[in-house]
Amino acid sequence: MSVIELRGLKRHYVLGDIRVKAIRGLDLDVDSGEFVSVMGPSGSGKSTLMNILGCLDKPTEGSYFLDGIDISKADENTFADIRNRKIGFVFQGFNLLSRTTAIENVQLPLLYRRGAQDGGADQRAKEALEAVGLGSRLFHLPSQLSGGQQQRVAIARAMINRPTFILADEPTGNLDSEMTLEVMALFQELNAKGITIVMVTHEPDVAAYSGRIITMRDGALISDSAVAQPQNASLDLATKRTKGAA
Repeated sequence: MSVIELRGLKRHYVLGDIRVKAIRGLDLDVDSGEFVSVMGPSGSGKSTLMNILGCLDKPTEGSYFLDGIDISKADENTFADIRNRKIGFVFQGFNLLSRTTAIENVQLPLLYRRGAQDGGADQRAKEALEAVGLGSRLFHLPSQLSGGQQQRVAIARAMINRPTFILADEPTGNLDSEMTLEVMALFQELNAKGITIVMVTHEPDVAAYSGRIITMRDGALISDSAVAQPQNASLDLATKRTKGAA
């Protein structure tokens, strides 16, 4: 079953007298439970695609169906509601509130969802943090957490509304190699539980942990291939730590 269906997707911008064709007629399907990486050089259109998938922008032409809903025809209120309910965002910079505890940071999306604040917010946030291995860090501030732990809080926050898919924008860009493996191991664990993940990355080594790699150039999709045998992040992390301890 397709979670994401793009048909003839185009996104053009006008900069002065220049018309920039950021995306040029893209067709794409992402099925439920897939872990997809989107790659491409600067200017390839991957960031524009991410903004459209995340309901942060609308296409100039074509259609975007999310869970069977044509997002490209939605009004602004529906657009915002779908963005909050159906998409969990994970960013490169974590985007955590510095004076707010982990459990409070995770609860933030519930504040923007009508009726979701009532009953069980604390429990849902606690369960989300436990799912990312931070059950003992509920009341820690971001400054008391490592970079990898902060990104885990951000992933828990992305999961709090039980979204249709997680959209990750360069989620390891600010992390060292060991923390990168921690985050990718978590993504693989979540994906194994059936969570759909779309990740934008410029790092082939990171994309190798996903199950499918899409490459863009000049606003077009130039390759789309399954990863025959994705790298095992948990195994790579254990090997790295063993070598480090030797």
